[in-house]
Amino acid sequence: MSQSPVPISACIIAMNEADRIGPCLASVSFCDEIVVVDSGSTDGTQDLCRKAGARVIETDWPGWVKQKNRAVDAASHDWILALDADERVDETLGRSIQAIRARGLEGPGRPVAYVLARRVRYLGRWLRHGGWYPEWRLRFFDRRHARWGGIEPHDHVYADGPEVKIREGDLEHHTYRSLEDQIAQINRHTQDAADDLYARGKRAGIWPAVFRPPFHFVRHYVFRLAFLDGWAGFVMCGMRSYYVFLKYVKLWEKTREKKGA
Repeated sequence: MSQSPVPISACIIAMNEADRIGPCLASVSFCDEIVVVDSGSTDGTQDLCRKAGARVIETDWPGWVKQKNRAVDAASHDWILALDADERVDETLGRSIQAIRARGLEGPGRPVAYVLARRVRYLGRWLRHGGWYPEWRLRFFDRRHARWGGIEPHDHVYADGPEVKIREGDLEHHTYRSLEDQIAQINRHTQDAADDLYARGKRAGIWPAVFRPPFHFVRHYVFRLAFLDGWAGFVMCGMRSYYVFLKYVKLWEKTREKKGA
């Protein structure tokens, strides 16, 4: 007697994503449930999600890791497909996940988590170099064996059992709406990162802000061949180096303020 396929819950966090939540939701329509945890959208994101059939949970913003774990905990099913609102499962990846489910997700020796190949769209093109393709991300997992963790805002899923890469299909990451949007996100994320590092006991002088950004740029642009992605590769490397610079400047500022207190 054949068993019914194991149900899957898609879990998404969102805030003011009305302009791009639609394709994200549509890409996971093969899931048995879509859960969206919204942290105070004012652009109608919640209504769009409900109209698409998602279950929406409105709450505050406790940080990336806690918010994503909230979405996982709120799901009705144990198998989770986790996305950000700016990500989409392409058709090939969707078929791959459904094929894995059809073969059976649970049983002795089976993986408890699957790692997806994420590709990044930036300044109108898909990045193929610089270490940005594939970006392997653990996003499909059994929540009984996996949990979100990491240092803010760089969250990761950690599993306590076998993991397997899905090599057919991509998780599309439609990154920033504009350079202005990217700069605003860098400002927010570097503050989160500096605060989290400081809370973990990390302290810094000014020298990491001097040496780490150019090292980061050369590593990605030259040795990881981001120059082959043209201007998009150059700008991305510059922005990522700026992120590193700002993170350590903010940590240095907090360190200095504490010493002067």
